[in-house]
Amino acid sequence: MKQGAQGSAVTGDPGGSVGSDGAEGVGGVGVGGPEVRADVPRVPVQGRGAQEERGGRVERAERVDRAERGVDGGPGQGGAGAVARGEHTHSETPIPRPRALVQRASVRGQILDALRTALVTGELTPGAVYSAPALGERFGVSATPVREAMQQLALEGAVEVVPNRGFRVVERGARELAELAEVRALIEVPVMLRLARTVSVERWAELRPLAEATVRAASSGCRATYAESDRSFHRAVLAFCGNEQLVQLADDLHRRAQWPLVGPVRVSGRGQADLLADAAEHMALLDALIARDLDVVRSLVGEHFAGGR
Repeated sequence: MKQGAQGSAVTGDPGGSVGSDGAEGVGGVGVGGPEVRADVPRVPVQGRGAQEERGGRVERAERVDRAERGVDGGPGQGGAGAVARGEHTHSETPIPRPRALVQRASVRGQILDALRTALVTGELTPGAVYSAPALGERFGVSATPVREAMQQLALEGAVEVVPNRGFRVVERGARELAELAEVRALIEVPVMLRLARTVSVERWAELRPLAEATVRAASSGCRATYAESDRSFHRAVLAFCGNEQLVQLADDLHRRAQWPLVGPVRVSGRGQADLLADAAEHMALLDALIARDLDVVRSLVGEHFAGGR
């Protein structure tokens, strides 16, 4: 259904290993006085002139040392040294370093996409328990991004936490699927009928490529690919209402309706013929919306949800 991490989410490499995030350390350079060694003989002072000459050298060395540590016009005080060396001064706002955070979010997102795909295809078996460390090993990442992705799936209702063991994939039956279809129909049918009266023909025509994409995805026979294109088409239709909360809620219900059922129908219930029938309904629905044929729109949407699509 989702792209991103490719390949088998559970049994193989998802299109290349994903390493854990690295953090770039920042080393400091200590500044101290001259080292005194016992085996080096001390040079005696040769009169007042020698003392003054040595004092001058010490004073110059101290000035350099203070400049390096940001004192007396050095980098820390915004002096000329800071400009020449290209370093930050106290008057500047430090630039954040988000690279590690971005990489971590990227890994988590890829794992989440792969797990969602595995749910749709049935690679994550309903009722089975999976631990974050074991899944992390198969993905080639640490357990942390897997655990974070699984926690997101728990919020979505796809899995449930099993203390000290991991996450169990939720088992769904035909009754839950029918309830989801009923709720989706209550939300989407009135919206689509209203949009059929108000949205212009030109705007509906813009969705033709999305409807055609569902046909191509159905022809591939890949349930995950079809699930993503299916939701993309429905999101685009509902987006014309301008209510982002409604679109998000409907998309969440749609995603849940795509998870496999328990029992024999889990694998064979949505074959290529069923996917092609779904995709054909998308094309017919779009034609009805363009023609503003409300009766056909109502009938097609009702049949679409009745079939658990």
